[in-house]
Amino acid sequence: MDWLIDFYNWRIVSQYTGQFATGLANTLIAAGASLVLSVLAGIPLALAHMSPRALVWRPVAAYVQFIRSTPLLVQIYLVYYAVPMLVPGAKGWSEMVLGIMAMTLHHAAYMSEIIRVGIESVPRGQVEGAKACGMNYQQRLRYVVLPQAFVNTLPPLLGQTAVLIKDTSLLSLITVFELVAAGVQMNSDRIVPNEAFLTIAAGYLLIYGVMLLLSRGVSLWLAGPAWNAR
Repeated sequence: MDWLIDFYNWRIVSQYTGQFATGLANTLIAAGASLVLSVLAGIPLALAHMSPRALVWRPVAAYVQFIRSTPLLVQIYLVYYAVPMLVPGAKGWSEMVLGIMAMTLHHAAYMSEIIRVGIESVPRGQVEGAKACGMNYQQRLRYVVLPQAFVNTLPPLLGQTAVLIKDTSLLSLITVFELVAAGVQMNSDRIVPNEAFLTIAAGYLLIYGVMLLLSRGVSLWLAGPAWNAR
């Protein structure tokens, strides 16, 4: 048992339970808010990217290429330093708000591409059938295209969500006190890297495990009772 304590002293970790709880909560807030906002922003971006008008799809394509071509850390710093200078009243925004904004701008580009592919995967006959039923464009999107696109894109959306959760670790560099910052603080105080970084890893594994359970529940719900009864 002594060798285990030498490798991972849980007694020291227990003294920082409050800090890790705060860091975990802030990680969940940042990840949850960024996920919802990036998906909501990704839908109109995907639709704009599919527009036949060059004035509509070219700016979106340029935005997606810029996001995919530059590191997330650079984008976080750009938002952190530039937004308070460019947006009136933004100087009072917290690091968390600016971090969520940066995460949303980054992942909205990826979400838009995933959603666009999902929309394009919906059979043309489904759209034509909706037209034949008298549905307008908004109704076809709401009741026919987007629900099927969401089902088709659930696996890549899950993968991108996992990336998003891990990317929240970069927010510690703009002084957001999330899970990594809590571990770094403990390591700085007590010089216990094993305890600090293994606890951080356990926290992310916990979040990912809960996310997998939720995604499985959503998949079963979308499949419906007839499919699940097989």
